[in-house]
Amino acid sequence: MISQVRQGPERVPERRLALVHRVIVPDKEYPKEYAILVTDRRSVFIRQRKTRRSFVLRYEMRIGTALVTDAIPKTLDDFEQTSPESLMADDSNLTVPHEAVISLAMRTEEHERRKRDLFLWLTMRRQGEVFQVYNFEMKYRLDPDRDAMIKFYMVPLGAYFKPRRQTQSRETILREYAADALEIFQRVLPPDCIFVAG
Repeated sequence: MISQVRQGPERVPERRLALVHRVIVPDKEYPKEYAILVTDRRSVFIRQRKTRRSFVLRYEMRIGTALVTDAIPKTLDDFEQTSPESLMADDSNLTVPHEAVISLAMRTEEHERRKRDLFLWLTMRRQGEVFQVYNFEMKYRLDPDRDAMIKFYMVPLGAYFKPRRQTQSRETILREYAADALEIFQRVLPPDCIFVAG
């Protein structure tokens, strides 16, 4: 679980701390699925291969869970032999150094009702639940004069969601999935980082 990272004249170990197994980053053309490898120095958004059509991913961002339940979540062990540097070298991945993070906001969005979502609203009404999806906005510094922001939706895979659904409400599962991620980031981001939840 430890890889070596060069920092200054000597080697310092970089620890892999956690893996958020699935988030979706919105995009006009095609939403992108990532797993987030969190180390003690950075968060690496690891691009997952395309398994679903764009409209499916957009719908999953609205309801908060995967419609296709056959995908197996990755674990930290899957990245045991992969160095953070090799993940950073892959252009399809995004890397955010923790010391560059300015703020992290966890939010929920109120979705407007659309006619084509009739089935969704009927299901919510029948189940007596609101399909409340959480998203994060991570603002970070690219260089002294330029900031960037990445927004990602916390949409767990079916393998995470389905077993919990036996005993928990959808709302509880989605809230816990987002809260677990927030806790991970709170442990590694700098003390002057601004956290917003609401």
